[in-house]
This record gives sequence, structure tokens and C-alpha cells, in this order.
Amino acid sequence: MKKIISVILAVLMIATISLTLTSCKKSDWDNIQEKGEFVCGITLYEPMNYCTVEGDMSTLTGFDTELAKMVAEKLGVNVKFQKIDWGNKYIELKTGNIDCIWNGFTSNTKDSDGIERADKVDFTHAYLDNAQCVVVKKSALANYTSAASLSGKTGTAETGSAGESYAKSVTTVAVVGKTAQMETFMELKSGSADFAVVDVLLAKQLVGKGDYSDLAIVEAINIDKEVYSIGCRKNSDFDEKINDALVELLNEGKLETLAEKYNVHITDTLMALKTAK
Repeated sequence: MKKIISVILAVLMIATISLTLTSCKKSDWDNIQEKGEFVCGITLYEPMNYCTVEGDMSTLTGFDTELAKMVAEKLGVNVKFQKIDWGNKYIELKTGNIDCIWNGFTSNTKDSDGIERADKVDFTHAYLDNAQCVVVKKSALANYTSAASLSGKTGTAETGSAGESYAKSVTTVAVVGKTAQMETFMELKSGSADFAVVDVLLAKQLVGKGDYSDLAIVEAINIDKEVYSIGCRKNSDFDEKINDALVELLNEGKLETLAEKYNVHITDTLMALKTAK
């Protein structure tokens, strides 16, 4: 009988300790406040996050860069930007190396594994409209008249991106994964790929200009519209804090001013939350 009682007491003690530890676990926002900063996982591309001097992170700017700084100011903490391999974004977030994925992160799509991104992270309000587009060499543009014309061609896209998911869905041959969207243009220029799938916001900044004057957007191929959101860990409370800050910035007119500066479009769903006159 004493042994049974001892076992019961031991089980109760373990359960009590477990409940105590669970209740004492700090939330994401608690940890950010304690650190005094949050870390954004990014890659570099215009107009979201980019360096005005190549390779010099002290010159980092862009719509997402400026917006993250504005949100940080609203929340009373600092922000740090951490370059990541886009294909490892979920690992970086899960392990705590970053606190959010803030990099023109498409939220209304599945990854190439068929799983909805919303099942992997907690998303904030969708804040910007976007779409993927197909880019080819200008000299070959006439050969691409529909999505069907991509079949049998070699594609390239950033690994883990919405562009990669689309490229794999339309071609029957290889899709060359790159660590950054900018690298896909090099694949095209070298002839290692026939087409690239990238964010239209990036393509409109660069394609047909300067070093990329020999490339063109395939206007004949329309891909479903996308929206950008900020991704936080599952069951996080940080996304709620970001949402509150976004609405405040919207009501103050600062978000619209920033969007005009970078020639991007705020989602209708976020604009519907505007209450200030």
C-alpha cells in the first residue's frame, strides 16, 4: 500500500512540476521585450529589402526594411535584419534564430510539398499585393505565349519560394533552385535555364533595364495574385503585436506614404481596417 501511495505522489509531483514549467514559459513577445529587439529573417531583393551599396548591410533599405523599423518603433523595441537561405526559413524560425519572416513572404499559397504555408507559421494581416511572373530572354519572348509553352523547358526559381512551386507545376523537366531570386537572372543570362519565375515587384524594378536589358517579362502568362504577410512562429503572440502596429501606421497615413514611395499596393483587406478620418 505504501508503495502505491508513493507512486501516486510521485506522479502528482511530476504533473505539478510540468504544469508549473508550462505556465512559466515565456511567450514570443515576452522574450522580444526582454531582448529589446526582434530579428527579421530576410533575403535581398528590390523593392522589399536591398542594399544601396552591394554587399554593405549598413545600407539596407526597402519597403519591408522601412516598415519593420516603423513597427519596431511602435512596439518600443529595436529590429535586427538577418540574411537567411530562403529554403531554410522555417528552420530558422522554429529554432529561434529569427523571430519572424519579413521578406515579401507570400501567405496565400502552398509550398512545393503541397502544404499550406499558413499551416507552418502564424501570419499577420496581408499587407501588400503581389504576383509571380515569368521572365525569359528577350530574344526568345515570342516562343512563350501561354503556361503550356513552359512545358519541357528548364525553369529556375528561388528555393522554397512561391515561384518554385509554380515552376514545378508547369514544366516537365528540371527546375533549378537558387538561394536568392536575383540569382535566377544569372541562370537565364547564362543559358542554364529557359525561364525564371520571380516576384513581379522585383521583375518590374530590374527586367529590361541595365544589366538585365536582355530579359523580358512574359505578359502573356498570368499567374494568380498573391498577398504578402509577415510570418511568426505557430502559436506566437508576436503576430498580434505586429497587426496592432500595422493598423496604427495605416490610420496615421504612414503606411500609405511608404507604399507610394516604393510604388507598391496595400491590400484591400488591410485598407478596410482603416478607421481614422
